[in-house]
Amino acid sequence: MKEIIISPPKASYYEERVKKLFAIAGITVNGSKDCDIQVNDQRFYKRVLVSSSLGLGESYMDGWWDCYSLDEFFSKVLEYRLDQYTHADISSWFAVLQSKILNFQGLKKAYRNASFHYDLGNDLFRKMLDKRLTYTCGYWKQASTLDEAQEAKLELTCQKLHLKPGMRILDIGCGWGSFAKYAAEKFDVIVTGINVSKEQLALGKVLCRDLPVELKFQDYREIEDQFDRVVSLGMFEHVGLKNYKTYFKAVNSRLKSDGIFLLHTIGSDVSTKENDPWISKYIFPNSLIPSIAQITDAADGQFIMEDLHNFGLDYDKTLMAWSENFSKNWPSLEKKYGERFYKMWQYYLLSCAGSFRARKNQLWQIVFTKGLKQGYMAIR
Repeated sequence: MKEIIISPPKASYYEERVKKLFAIAGITVNGSKDCDIQVNDQRFYKRVLVSSSLGLGESYMDGWWDCYSLDEFFSKVLEYRLDQYTHADISSWFAVLQSKILNFQGLKKAYRNASFHYDLGNDLFRKMLDKRLTYTCGYWKQASTLDEAQEAKLELTCQKLHLKPGMRILDIGCGWGSFAKYAAEKFDVIVTGINVSKEQLALGKVLCRDLPVELKFQDYREIEDQFDRVVSLGMFEHVGLKNYKTYFKAVNSRLKSDGIFLLHTIGSDVSTKENDPWISKYIFPNSLIPSIAQITDAADGQFIMEDLHNFGLDYDKTLMAWSENFSKNWPSLEKKYGERFYKMWQYYLLSCAGSFRARKNQLWQIVFTKGLKQGYMAIR
């Protein structure tokens, strides 16, 4: 029998496929529009087809391609779902398999996951965020600056919780204490914040000094005591699917019978068991964006959902403001973090902005109770 030899595809094959793929979304390789990409290395074409999202991000960090407007590029890529036309490599499939078997957000791993991102350096976040250091989506309904949007979000959150003087509040994933500080100052409440980032807590304790605020190095599975209100802003994305029910049970056990729980989280339109591989590797290890179905399944039998508010487009504006601040202040950060970090961080901020612009991701504030006899009055 004559031996059949199958030759690997030529480089031109990968280039042709990628160019046709981007054309679906109106993106031209080496074109002149802001959303067009400029290819600097011919190896880019094969890498993005073979390794999909991970290959796209890593090749950008390696300088193999560039784009004037990454946010608009990603808005188009995600709007037209171009990821469906590429194939993840074997390492990506292995990561999916592991997520189904292992718990990457177990108690010990949760501390390591948080340290990877949130302990990068307070100098970085102080240069990027608003004056209150609020690392979650702002509320831009009547705001024109990042500071105004973040303060409006904190006010909106407090109003939805129906805070009253003297109440005891639990803030799960308190960051640098922006919510705790705002609520204590404006609503005369007592706040306990828990966090698994040492760097955030160190600065947060300084910012919240002389206030009825206690910030503790603690995981949500280690909470004790009872609270009138529970709030969690931008932390649920780190809980992990295998721990959703445990999370809601923990909140339920610590919330008084007439209490209110507000969950603020990025949301996905589809239920998945793994996050984007590039984001997981370089930005938020072992994170997962939940769907409404996954949230309601975990809350089943624990809470009544009283209100759901989606202001996901506001995250686009927030991320663009963070990107602008980061770029503006980069000269003071460059020596410590280096050029590759700059490309990685801008890729993170602008790709996420594009995902919200394309409406792939949402931002939900969900209010839960155990069943208030007087009902719940929604706030906007």
